[in-house]
Amino acid sequence: MTAFWLLILGLALTSFIPRASFITLLARWPVPLTLQRALRYVPAAVFSAILVPELVLTAGAVHIGFDNPRLLAGLIGGAIAWRTRNTLLTIIAGMLALHFFGYLIR
Repeated sequence: MTAFWLLILGLALTSFIPRASFITLLARWPVPLTLQRALRYVPAAVFSAILVPELVLTAGAVHIGFDNPRLLAGLIGGAIAWRTRNTLLTIIAGMLALHFFGYLIR
């Protein structure tokens, strides 16, 4: 039981320390303007890195075409998000599109 709690503590510290170090270091020194500009693109880059492989990879191979239901649903979800900026509507439309194209294509 002690090993379990030591593992939990170790995992918590390895997660907390790197995050806290950035906060404490950046709080003491001013962040250069170029770094501030670059950091604005981090959320979009991370989101793209997570999303794009899920949309275009099938069984480890790139699959771009009208016979890829995930890609089609992602495009519809992206269009809905861009036009409405409504998260719930985007999720619902994307899921409906995924099920529709999955049924239609397979």
